[in-house]
Amino acid sequence: MNSGSQSDPPIVAHSYPWFALHVRTRHEGSVAAFLQGMGYEEFLPLCQCRRRWSDRTIQIEVPLFPGYLFCRFEPQNRLPILKIPGVIQVVGIDRQPIPVDETEIKAIRTLVASGIPNQPWPFLEVGKKVRIEFGPLSGLEGILLEIKGSRRLIVSITLLQRSVAVELDSSLVRPQATNTRLSLERTPHLNASPWTAPCGQ
Repeated sequence: MNSGSQSDPPIVAHSYPWFALHVRTRHEGSVAAFLQGMGYEEFLPLCQCRRRWSDRTIQIEVPLFPGYLFCRFEPQNRLPILKIPGVIQVVGIDRQPIPVDETEIKAIRTLVASGIPNQPWPFLEVGKKVRIEFGPLSGLEGILLEIKGSRRLIVSITLLQRSVAVELDSSLVRPQATNTRLSLERTPHLNASPWTAPCGQ
């Protein structure tokens, strides 16, 4: 046995922040499996997507943020992660990993776990913040939009400049105490690629 040797994969504590990993398209699942096997806590959010074949339409699970997944780790000890087949880089600025906001990860986890249909959405910088007071998404905060007569809550991952939309019953939503406006400080050299929808939205 080589327990305790330098070649052993590190076991990651929950105290480490979340980071976004940029991976090759269609490698998200295999990278997530590698991370699990190495003892890391990973998060690969998935969504339902309809794919049309010549004779039928099927529903499959695809990554909510194609080319990305999230992982907790010590940023100074990221080399084992970068060696995983399919991993391109850790998202950051000027090659310095930037943590993802813990509340944003929690919001995406809540949304995915609720089972409510959702879809990728172009990133939104400014809007009216609301809070869901009832139902499976209770406590979730985001930006409220009205599209073709239906209201949707937009939840964002600022670092990736990606958003997710979920349709809502307006009776479940309450405005924030103050009419705040979200702002994003655009920092140059952010190594995240442009938004693309996995299902052709």
